[in-house]
Amino acid sequence: MDDSMQRRILIALGGNAMTGPDGGASVVAQQAAVTEAMKSVAVVVDAGHEVVLTHGNGPQVGNLLVKNELAAHVVPPVPLDWCVAQTQATIGFTIQNALDSALHERGCGRRTATVVTRTAVDPDDPGFTLPTKPIGRYLPADQARLLIELGQIWQDRGARGWRRVVASPEPLRVLDLEPVRALVAEGYVVVAAGGGGIPVVPDGAGWRGVEAVVDKDLTAALLARDLATDTLVIATDVDHVMVGFGTPEQAAITRTTPARLRDLAAEFGSGSMRPKVEAAARFVEAGGRQAIITSLRHIADAVAGTFGTIVTAADD
Repeated sequence: MDDSMQRRILIALGGNAMTGPDGGASVVAQQAAVTEAMKSVAVVVDAGHEVVLTHGNGPQVGNLLVKNELAAHVVPPVPLDWCVAQTQATIGFTIQNALDSALHERGCGRRTATVVTRTAVDPDDPGFTLPTKPIGRYLPADQARLLIELGQIWQDRGARGWRRVVASPEPLRVLDLEPVRALVAEGYVVVAAGGGGIPVVPDGAGWRGVEAVVDKDLTAALLARDLATDTLVIATDVDHVMVGFGTPEQAAITRTTPARLRDLAAEFGSGSMRPKVEAAARFVEAGGRQAIITSLRHIADAVAGTFGTIVTAADD
């Protein structure tokens, strides 16, 4: 396919797109980071592509939990699924404002919308008993140990410090798909399934929320598949997926296949890159034309097929 043709593209933004360069989570820092991120997204939208955005919420939902805990003696705390819903609305609102401005500056009249989105999970998923999803800020070991004594679960994340982890079940199905599809058909740029979607389980004839944070990249792969998306772009803080990361043999992967990515699974350990390569592989295996992992500033180049780690069913 000619990469200049108009296509349906899902862009998954990492949590770093919504915080300052040092992880700053102040309103000013987050607005500045989102404003910069939307400049790159606007280039893709202005090229005529149908664009759906999803985003992480790890820093934001973790900070919201801290606020809950600090204010628990004043107002009733809310559960984690409510926190995910709140971050979907807040981040979606911030993205819309920034993207509207970026599109206006380019003379592009496309409209934006945010859909609060639920994701179905299995109530018996082992992720509920083995928390793995990092959220919130990094802390030194002594502070983390104090919080562990209060019943929280924290993991050593290396040089940056310790980070809280929560349940992260596998996404099974993205609900609220029809509103997203309808808005895209009307020409909207849609923000959906933020933070991996609000996790829900069956409850009689309906659904109820559960306390967890679903991995946003795995949910993005499901959403991209169900929307018959041509390309899934996973934006992160590195230009390419690397092998031998941090060693003299470090090398960028420019083109690969799902099978080769799976062969390299040990390279990615349990770090943040692992769900990204898994999501890319799943999307292509489900029939997507290509998945691309790259840095936020190179989104437009990735869509043009000239940058990033490009994953296809077979070598070109």
